[in-house]
Amino acid sequence: MATLLRWDPVKEFDDLARRFTPFMLRNPEARLEERQARKAVEWAPSVDISEEEGAYVVKAELPEVQKEAVKVVIENGVLTISGERTRSTEKTGVRYHRVEREYGAFLRSFTLPEDADPKKISANMKDGVLTVRIEKLAEAKPLAVEINVE
Repeated sequence: MATLLRWDPVKEFDDLARRFTPFMLRNPEARLEERQARKAVEWAPSVDISEEEGAYVVKAELPEVQKEAVKVVIENGVLTISGERTRSTEKTGVRYHRVEREYGAFLRSFTLPEDADPKKISANMKDGVLTVRIEKLAEAKPLAVEINVE
């Protein structure tokens, strides 16, 4: 049995307005900078983010990217991974039938959780995978004070 749903155009308009409000309230100069930054970025590597007992681990796929071409920065609670993958010079006598891999500049940014310690970060690159490990802050143990009742 089919159920009829009543369409509410006012609700649809409210949903649309709610979705676009954050974009409209932004500073126009900030939107221009954002568009320019997006133009400079040509592709985005795939990323996995996981949480372990005492750390957060970010793994980014960066095949054929030299580790010297990768920059990892934490600033104001945001982890940014950027760099560039350059296309190898085309060989004479080689005809490409399909080129699907992306080349050029890349940039990925992630907001860190509150318990991430930006002072304890390590990164290494192996087999085309960049692994960034961000340690968690040591938990503050609750202070227990015993009070004698007289």
